[in-house]
Amino acid sequence: MQEENKLIVSALIDAINRQDWRRFDGLIAPDFVRHSSTFGQAEVRTRDQLREYLVSEFKTFPDALETVDFMVAEGDKVAVHSQCYGTQRGPLGPFSPSGKVLSADFISIYRIAGGRIAEAWVEWDCLNGLIQLGHLAPPGAQPGADGDTSG
Repeated sequence: MQEENKLIVSALIDAINRQDWRRFDGLIAPDFVRHSSTFGQAEVRTRDQLREYLVSEFKTFPDALETVDFMVAEGDKVAVHSQCYGTQRGPLGPFSPSGKVLSADFISIYRIAGGRIAEAWVEWDCLNGLIQLGHLAPPGAQPGADGDTSG
């Protein structure tokens, strides 16, 4: 069961990377729920909302690619440590496109039910991402320093 669940999660990541929304729909339960305490993350309570969220992410990072570092499965859950790379070509909330590349580590836990992904918990370091993209200054930087767009 654990190996099958890992294959389902791998297939999901591949479908998202390829923006294969038809395949995506077959892997995600209609009543899917995504949990995240990362600031600014959209609330996701259905498969359709998740697809809309991901489509908008690709407008911001059209070359986004998630690569898996490792997966661990137990029971109905699969934990994944992955990295996502992408160039910010579109707006990110209130932030204009920077043209800079984001490299972010993600921790995700997926719950599988009935052969589909029913629930996910996803966390990443949003502050580090905003610093990489030049939208916020690194800690200790002087106002007006490179990357400080706040003033």
